[in-house]
Amino acid sequence: MEFLKSAVASAIAKGSSLPFSLGDRVDIGDSIWTLHNGTKRDDSSACSVFTFDIAANKSRLPLAKNAVRKSRTLRHPGVIKVLDTIETETNLYIVTERVAPLAWQTKRRSLSEETAKWGLYTISSTLKFVNEDASSVHGAVRASSIYTSESGEWKLGGFDILSSMKEDDAIIYVSLLVPKTLELDENTDIRQTYGSLVPDGGRYTPPEVAKGGWDVIKRHPLAAVDAYGLGVLIYEVFNGNFSGGDQVGKTTNIPPSMHQSYKRLCTANPKLRLSPGHFLEQGKKHGGFFQTPLIRMSEDVESLGLKSDAEREQFINELDELADDFPEDFFKMKVLPELLKSVEFGGGGPKVLGATLKIGSKLSADEFNAKLTPVIVRLFSNPDRALRVCLLDNLPSMIDNLPQKVVNDKIFPPMTSGFTDVAPVVREQTVKAVLTVINKLSDRVINGELLKFLARTANDEQPGIRTNTTICLGKIAKNIGQSTRSKVLIAAFTRAIRDPFVHARNAGLLALGATVEFFTDDDCASKVLPAICPALLDKEKLVRDQANKTLDLYLQRVRKTASTMADTVLPPPSTAPQPQKSDVQIGTSNDKSWAGWAISSFTNKIAAADGDIAPTATATKPSEPEIPRPTSLPRPEKSSPSAQLGLPRQQPLRPVAQPLGRSLSDRPATAVPEPVEDDGEDVFDAWGAMDDDEGEVDPFTAAVATPKSESPAPSASRSPAVPYDDGGEPDFAGWLAAKSQAKTKNPLPKGLHKASSTNTVPTRAAPKPRAVAPAKKIDIKPKDEVQDDDWGDAWD
Repeated sequence: MEFLKSAVASAIAKGSSLPFSLGDRVDIGDSIWTLHNGTKRDDSSACSVFTFDIAANKSRLPLAKNAVRKSRTLRHPGVIKVLDTIETETNLYIVTERVAPLAWQTKRRSLSEETAKWGLYTISSTLKFVNEDASSVHGAVRASSIYTSESGEWKLGGFDILSSMKEDDAIIYVSLLVPKTLELDENTDIRQTYGSLVPDGGRYTPPEVAKGGWDVIKRHPLAAVDAYGLGVLIYEVFNGNFSGGDQVGKTTNIPPSMHQSYKRLCTANPKLRLSPGHFLEQGKKHGGFFQTPLIRMSEDVESLGLKSDAEREQFINELDELADDFPEDFFKMKVLPELLKSVEFGGGGPKVLGATLKIGSKLSADEFNAKLTPVIVRLFSNPDRALRVCLLDNLPSMIDNLPQKVVNDKIFPPMTSGFTDVAPVVREQTVKAVLTVINKLSDRVINGELLKFLARTANDEQPGIRTNTTICLGKIAKNIGQSTRSKVLIAAFTRAIRDPFVHARNAGLLALGATVEFFTDDDCASKVLPAICPALLDKEKLVRDQANKTLDLYLQRVRKTASTMADTVLPPPSTAPQPQKSDVQIGTSNDKSWAGWAISSFTNKIAAADGDIAPTATATKPSEPEIPRPTSLPRPEKSSPSAQLGLPRQQPLRPVAQPLGRSLSDRPATAVPEPVEDDGEDVFDAWGAMDDDEGEVDPFTAAVATPKSESPAPSASRSPAVPYDDGGEPDFAGWLAAKSQAKTKNPLPKGLHKASSTNTVPTRAAPKPRAVAPAKKIDIKPKDEVQDDDWGDAWD
């Protein structure tokens, strides 16, 4: 039946013009009121609605009207906050802040000792106000009259018989109105008052009232009735249930520090009872039962913004000491807003901010976004470095509650100022914070702004920041775009390997080992492995050991790839007969020594130079070209009588191939042929081309470099090469002279030019067409001293 009435009342409220809508019914035990969770229509905020059905409880209507009237006028932090009161022909409504019955927690005995003391401290303070300041008697102090707010604070309610002792017609001791036409029988108690209409009043009524009625309160101390009720409440809080007067004064489960004061509250003589005000004073004495961190914090939090730095620091220290079983709702609803005010406007500093974020970590995502996110966004733009460092340190605890759009658009832009801050600690914490926010940044931000700032910190003057940047890049490698990932990582990590700071080098090797999967096989072989090798002989064993481990990873990768490659990409050799090679060779193709191929190539060129003879021009007989020869040989006769008579001609003289045992200095000098354009690229140019990084802009450094306009470099004109003087070796000098003439337009690459010296043979001018080049004079006189040719200086 009660459920049906509640459903009907709820339906009426939802369909009416009331400023609230009723929700679920809340069980509050024996009461003349029905409690519902409600929602305000104007702002959709949560509220509670106490409803009284006039038709069902007409005899107790004066109690309900008294509660409505007292709720409007009584204002105190320990009293339920009333938002509105509404009276209709059928119902009375009291709209309050969202509350829940304390009886739920007392019956489950879920209250910790610290929380129970804090709640009793609040009720004692409220009763002191009611008794002393308002000169009133509550008359129904018990667990069913206490409620807890959303902040976990205990609130006093149940004002059905709340009466001011200054009023002559106070409802607590006014007799029931009996109609004159009603005939009273002998069992009717004409002394019955409205105070006795409170549900379940028999268990909680003080002894003097039970004997002499509510009128006796006029002859006793004003606070005696409420003091007795406070003692009963203490027993219920620590024991969970109260069955009757025989339990009053028992100290079961009650903290020992409260025993003496608790017994004085429950004494049978009302004149000897300890008033709620005196009970409060005894608890607040030095070492008293109300001297707890939670109670001190609840008193100080209201004036946190007005405290000095020392007082604020003491408050935060006590806040950090609070155990996890303290009421979280109180921290969320009361402490957190005051802390936020102190941080943003009261100069609370990083310590207050740390406590704020610690409490904020216990909020749900919706609560966090409503209460903390706007403040955090504003604090990231605060110029106070200590606050920003504190925010960066606590980012891991709050990043899950921050939406991605807020992080990307509102938090990261002001956060980037930390990359260029003059304080090293700010730069370092900003680099570390990248790992926290990376998953909430867009690809455009990661591959644009973020890499530019990391390129700056990779060259930071602080070695620790450089090291952390390398570690950071290794951990966010998977988030970098594929188009720039390998270039950026290779440039950053290979630079780190060359860092003078030992831990930076070690971090570079560790990062290369962790990111091996992101590089191609060619990059591993041509760029990464050459960069790792110098670290194998690092001065620090830490670096050498890590270099060996990283090298093994890349060697395994390269060897695995090489095992799947074809043996060769060259076409199969043709079956056509090969031209006969000259017998003048030192090395052969079958020579397996490390320099066999080089010596073979060298001698082949000498043999080719000996066999090629350029024809000369003759004015009278163009069909008989003059054979070029060395000047040291006798000139042959031009014609003989036998030749004119048709006899067989003698063969022209040709240089005879020198035996291998002959000294090179005894061989005749060869003639210099006419210069021929070499279509192939010079061999030294190929060495230069292998260094593909020469002149290339480092992609990681280019990310932050200021773009400069570059004009195309003019083509460098090649200067004729200077032949090398071998110091008396005629054939080698002649070969070099011929080589220098043939390669006039293809000089040696930069770095291989040899400075001219007094021993250098000057370059000869190119001979005229079809003219015999003059032979080089051979100086066979031994040198007095060996000259240093400086051949390898350019490689140093």
